[in-house]
Amino acid sequence: MNLDFLYPILENFNQKDFEEKIKIYQKNLINFNKVHNLTQIQNIEENIIDSIKILHFFDFTKAKNIVDIGSGAGFPAIFLAFLLKSNFYLFEPNPKKAAFLRTIKIECDLSYLNICKEKAQENKNNIKADVITSRALMDVKPLMQICKDLSSKKTIFILWKGSEIYKELKDLKNKKYKIFENGFRRYCILSS
Repeated sequence: MNLDFLYPILENFNQKDFEEKIKIYQKNLINFNKVHNLTQIQNIEENIIDSIKILHFFDFTKAKNIVDIGSGAGFPAIFLAFLLKSNFYLFEPNPKKAAFLRTIKIECDLSYLNICKEKAQENKNNIKADVITSRALMDVKPLMQICKDLSSKKTIFILWKGSEIYKELKDLKNKKYKIFENGFRRYCILSS
């Protein structure tokens, strides 16, 4: 996997450590998928790069708390957590997916990664996010609505979307956003 693009972005990027964590992730995903069907994703490497490509477009250095909604098999949050030292909160109500994420947390020694086996709107931990991420979970409006207790006026939403993002953003008023395109992927950075 060519990760040269990370060197100018991440000062302390340790490629060997990152690749080791990816191996642990892949081994566990294969084992869990045999029993639980966590994801249909076939090209893991391509999806890992898709998860971290956002680092080209957004500077996470001031993000103390990063919340991921509908984390599923960990895209994008797990791979960002491999690289960034922010506090991560992954909201995944599905017990099997949450168990998988906990396994990755333990085996990759990610003490700053918190798995919340609940829906985002339940937010029992009273977390306030600097950044909220989500990958193709739902339309923008309902996503922002379920995240209202997790966000503040300063929260930035970073959404991994497809071409429908332009249609979804049409109805949003008084929201500033930027969209960066990479192939079929649209990375939307949206002010709360």
